[in-house]
Amino acid sequence: MKTPRPFISTLLFFFSLASACGRDLGTAQGVAEEFVDHHYVAIDLQKAKTLAVSVALSKVNEEIRLTAGQRIDASTQKPRVHYALLDKKESEQRASFLYEGTIQSEDGTSFSRKWLITARKEGNQWRVSNFTESD
Repeated sequence: MKTPRPFISTLLFFFSLASACGRDLGTAQGVAEEFVDHHYVAIDLQKAKTLAVSVALSKVNEEIRLTAGQRIDASTQKPRVHYALLDKKESEQRASFLYEGTIQSEDGTSFSRKWLITARKEGNQWRVSNFTESD
């Protein structure tokens, strides 16, 4: 007996949603990955901004200014973005995470980028303090 494809797709969607909801935003890595999800995967700069301070906040604000008037909504063709953690360095007050992202367009072409996300503890909350992108 075959399992219907819509059922499998729905099940995979809920598993991925559950794993994203389970992210611990009380950790540096949780905040860094939430930032990557908002900034690079969902392309939601307003949500990325809520996780940023310092230089990272300035960079996100500049990106928002540069993209003002460009509508990104459900009809926008967004690339598929997958990423993996390559390296991390953590201390009590600061942390850095190096991710490699693979960006795939609808025409099937893809390319990779590395994202260095730096976080610092502000009071009892972790925030992204800087981020850089490289080939």
